[in-house]
Amino acid sequence: MKKIIVPVDFSDHSNYALESAAILAKKYDAEILALHMLEISETILTKGEADLQAETVFFLKLAEQRFTDFLQQDFLKDVKVTPIVKHFKVFTEVNEVAKEHNADLIVMGSHGSSGLKEIFIGSNTEKVVRHSDVPVLVIKNKPTNLSFENVVFASDFSESTVTPYINATKLFDKLGANLHLIYVNTPGDNFNSTSEMEQIVVNFLQKADGNLDKLSEVKYISDYTVEKGILNHANVSGANAIAVATHGRKGFTHFLAGSISEDIANHSSLPVVTFKIK
Repeated sequence: MKKIIVPVDFSDHSNYALESAAILAKKYDAEILALHMLEISETILTKGEADLQAETVFFLKLAEQRFTDFLQQDFLKDVKVTPIVKHFKVFTEVNEVAKEHNADLIVMGSHGSSGLKEIFIGSNTEKVVRHSDVPVLVIKNKPTNLSFENVVFASDFSESTVTPYINATKLFDKLGANLHLIYVNTPGDNFNSTSEMEQIVVNFLQKADGNLDKLSEVKYISDYTVEKGILNHANVSGANAIAVATHGRKGFTHFLAGSISEDIANHSSLPVVTFKIK
């Protein structure tokens, strides 16, 4: 792990993300790219070219100064930090910055959301999760002991999740984590018998690993929803983090179908790492 991107809005939760990234950076000798998205208002954008240029420079300089002050924190001592200020909104463009700098991980803080606020507004973190091709680590709390000793990887073991699983395996191998695979069986149309679940997992592991070495380690969980099954198992098993694949649905499709990974990222108290299904 060489480069970690941390979007910063100067809030407490982005500070938690920055501190978490610092822990990882010190452990793996990585560089932190602290990214601030400076939103230029429509009022400024409608001004003349000369006025626009002058005000844009002013706000960029102001952001850079605030950045300098924000990054003077004890936990960043001996960590290479590169501040980046961009003048666009935070959602899809974080992925572009990650690809431009060949980043290994995006770390974001989130307070989570629920109800109508979640449906109609969502969080910046949720939108980054939806668009990012790079793994996203979502942090909810101030890190006291950021550990990836035991990570739950939840999957439906479909063919589309083979690549996210492989990417998760590579990342968590670097982090020295034990990856625990779980399949959540739910009532209704998605219900599968024991033999059906086992056959799905067999097909998946043969394609992903080329062997069945992990077959006996897969846990089969029954619950009313996939989200509840993942969160309940993570809590009772003493997991340090949860890993999930995300479809990255956008627009109206996302509104109708939602995304289990985004719901987990919103509602889990544990760190969540998402991997994009391509």
